[in-house]
Amino acid sequence: MLTRIRPVALLIGRVGIGVIFLVHGWQKLTTMGLSGTPAFFEQIGIPLPGLAAPAVTVLELAGGTALILGAALPVAGTLLALDMLGAIAFVHGGNGFTVDKGGYEFVLALAVAAVAIGFSGGGTLALDTLWQRRGRPGA
Repeated sequence: MLTRIRPVALLIGRVGIGVIFLVHGWQKLTTMGLSGTPAFFEQIGIPLPGLAAPAVTVLELAGGTALILGAALPVAGTLLALDMLGAIAFVHGGNGFTVDKGGYEFVLALAVAAVAIGFSGGGTLALDTLWQRRGRPGA
């Protein structure tokens, strides 16, 4: 029973967490814009905001998409977790733990989920799994 449910559970987890990252990147791109995001990053003290803002935006868009598709999961999961550790260090850490006070509770959950999904193998419904099958003789 668990072997049948596991691929679907991994798909749900990948899509759910991936959509969150994708939307956060999309907000940086569209709501704050290409000039507003670096200005915000500068305001909150992120080093090299002119480089960091577009890098984080692209990472969240591409990384979220990668999680959804199940592609390059270890790389995407690790980079997204590092992104969230940066959010804790520069934005949320000083506000305590709970999200209702702007704390790091939510971004910590995203970091942990990104690592867990990144190293889950993605399940049978992931592109990583399909690519591995195609590379095996007799597959």
